[in-house]
Amino acid sequence: MSKQQESAINEQELIQYIVSEAKVDEKSVKLVLKHEQAFIGSAPTDANGEVEIDSDELVDYIMSRKDVSLDELTVETILDTEMEYFMDKGLAGYLD
Repeated sequence: MSKQQESAINEQELIQYIVSEAKVDEKSVKLVLKHEQAFIGSAPTDANGEVEIDSDELVDYIMSRKDVSLDELTVETILDTEMEYFMDKGLAGYLD
C-alpha cells in the first residue's frame, strides 16, 4: 500500500469495522494491527513501493509475539476482516 493510500484510511473507522464485523474486542484488534504494521514495515518493497505479504507468515509472526495471547483463528479473523475493509474501499486485493 502506498503512503497516499495509507492516508486515505481512517484508522478508527477501520478498528470499529473490525470490532463490529469480527466480534472481537478493540484492544485485541489494536494489538494485532500493531504487530501487522511491524511485520509489513520490515518487509521488502517492489519497484512500485508495494509489499507482498504471505498471510501464513504474517499470522505466525503475530502469534509468536509475547504479548499476544489470542488464538490463531481470532488473529486470522481480524486480518481477514481488515482485508475485507480494504477491498470494500478499493485499497487492496488478493494476488493469484
